[in-house]
Amino acid sequence: MALKSGRKLQPSRSRRPQIFKNPKAAFALALISMDALLVALIIAYVPYTKIDWDAYMSQVTGFLGGERDYTNLKGDTGPLVYPAGFLYIYSAIRFITGGEVYPAQILFGILYTINLSIVIFIYVKTEVLPWWALIFLSLSKRVHSIFVLRLFNDCFAMTLLHAALATLLYQKWHLGLILFSGAVSIKMNVLLYAPPLFLLMLKAMNIYGVISALACAALVQILVGLPFLVSYPVAYISGAFNLGRVFIHFWSVNFKFIPEPVFVSKQFAISLLIAHLGLLAAFAHYKWCRHEGGLFKFLHSKVISALSSSSSSGLKILKEEHIMTTLFAGNFIGIVCARSLHYQFYSWYFYSLPYLLWRTHFPTLLRLILFVGVEFCWNVYPSNIYSSALLLCLHLLILWGLWSAQSQYPYVEDELSTRKKEK
Repeated sequence: MALKSGRKLQPSRSRRPQIFKNPKAAFALALISMDALLVALIIAYVPYTKIDWDAYMSQVTGFLGGERDYTNLKGDTGPLVYPAGFLYIYSAIRFITGGEVYPAQILFGILYTINLSIVIFIYVKTEVLPWWALIFLSLSKRVHSIFVLRLFNDCFAMTLLHAALATLLYQKWHLGLILFSGAVSIKMNVLLYAPPLFLLMLKAMNIYGVISALACAALVQILVGLPFLVSYPVAYISGAFNLGRVFIHFWSVNFKFIPEPVFVSKQFAISLLIAHLGLLAAFAHYKWCRHEGGLFKFLHSKVISALSSSSSSGLKILKEEHIMTTLFAGNFIGIVCARSLHYQFYSWYFYSLPYLLWRTHFPTLLRLILFVGVEFCWNVYPSNIYSSALLLCLHLLILWGLWSAQSQYPYVEDELSTRKKEK
């Protein structure tokens, strides 16, 4: 009987969680734990500097008081310029914290750890980086500041976006679009991911699947903005989705070397927009759709597929690396062509930097230099013409590395795809 019991115990000892057998996963857990401790120390000992917190609370106070006209929701930094998801998030924070900064910092510290965990999960699943390089995700002084010393809404938007990206790795396109739209409802910068995301959807689904996923995303925006859309729709749409905003030259981290009259001009904005669209089109044609014969041939095939009677045509499973490379590179192109990047905007692409650097053909030493160089530029305060010019050069070098890197085949093998669909 004892022998029988011993045999029962034997398998239990061998059934250790697989995560402890994976050095990268074990290192990731240790990294998350150490960074959580670092965040706690930052909150405890580093002074907080108010920037937008009072404005956020003023705007939320107006909303909770019953104001539904976006033109009347204002703070000391000006009128509200974010979609309604922002108001719901910060209304909840105000309810939990009473509008006090210190408990809000604790909430943002938890948010930071959740976001880091999601990002590390994406890195571990895609297996692009060596295990030791995961540490770069915890080395940004500026990003720690953005989360727990500034409490910007960018933090919530990017956390929800990263959650959307994680679901896309499992080919959950409808759920991913819902989370993506939720992130957009907090801050519009998430739309930089929209062009490459739409391309991936066309690759993975037929036209009916794409339309239904987009409908889910649109429904989220309608539901989130409904209290404002039924009362003052023009004020809400023009205020929350204003694509023509001009940021102050002094606070910009990039293009600081451009004279201010040129920086704020419409001609400069149009030039950057043309460059943005041109780079997206070039990457889509020569890189992201290379194995489909180019962008135009791919789109033509999708039109033919849409006109066919088969509802299952066009369904394919994309490789995880292709999904993340396309999304991160598409967002990075938008960053390179952005007229103004404020300090909190670093959170828009910092977590993709190690991934993008390891998708280039650069030697490891150059990757490290580029990473440190970008981080240095974002920690120069205030930014100057030299740090700004250096940042642009580093961005362009990374972009060239992505352009010159070999394009990988984007699809899982057909027989494996069929097996997964049957499951």
